[in-house]
Amino acid sequence: MADIAWRGGPITTSTGEIVTVYVSDSLDPSVTPESWAEFAAHLVHGPEISKLVARLATLDEVQQICGARALGCYGENELVSVGETLIDGTTPDEIIRHEYGHHIAYNRVNPPWVAVDWGPKYWASSVGVCARVKGGSAYPGDEGLHYDQNPGEAWAETYRLLDESKNAITTASWRIVAPNWFPNAPALQAAERDVSQPWATGTTTSYHGRLTKSRKAWLIAVQTPLDGSLSLTATVPTAGYDVALVAPNRRTVLARGFSSGTRKKRLVSTVCGQRTLFVRLTEKSLPGRVSVTVSTP
Repeated sequence: MADIAWRGGPITTSTGEIVTVYVSDSLDPSVTPESWAEFAAHLVHGPEISKLVARLATLDEVQQICGARALGCYGENELVSVGETLIDGTTPDEIIRHEYGHHIAYNRVNPPWVAVDWGPKYWASSVGVCARVKGGSAYPGDEGLHYDQNPGEAWAETYRLLDESKNAITTASWRIVAPNWFPNAPALQAAERDVSQPWATGTTTSYHGRLTKSRKAWLIAVQTPLDGSLSLTATVPTAGYDVALVAPNRRTVLARGFSSGTRKKRLVSTVCGQRTLFVRLTEKSLPGRVSVTVSTP
């Protein structure tokens, strides 16, 4: 970028937000930093917009920055896009919307995964990114051979369609990502929630009960509406208790608790597509009171 001359900088928009935009001097003077800052300020967005640095340039300059055949790119709060409509009809609006989708994901969290590669929490859970990865049909972070099955790119395109729909654009295309990622209504709703009400932390719930000589097992249904990290701590009378996380069929053990002191059992696992799991406690030595604290995404 050293040999590209830029004009622009932080710009206060009509929404009162400050958006940083630079435009290459190689573009027509009618392409202004102010107009594109205004465009960005009217995208569906959250507070991450204040971190954005957008650069618009000619196609040759964009490919100098982003690589051959690229029309735009994104990395660490900086967005690069062509600033003029291309011969094939592709517009800067489309590219900026797509790249801004990456900007949103970069500023969201989706533990234990990286949101910019997997997509933000609500959308990724809605479309089953984890299950697709396990099934070999999704490739987070793959910008090469499996680009069209990269959930990070699918998220960015979903965001583009979301913003276009907000602007009554009904001619949207879906060319760069595989058709099986095309969003349905629930996926678009989840995507909008990721933008306006991003996931920040999970839910912790406590359960209390008693096991006896006649009641040697306790099965606790745990709702898991989102994919991600699950952990639990069980306080039991003795270390002889068996504590397990069980699949929806109530039989398959997904993870088993390990001792953490004489009366504590801990367990960590990953929710991946299941919307109800079960915690199973089994008394094998001494009846008594038990308590379980479960943290879900």
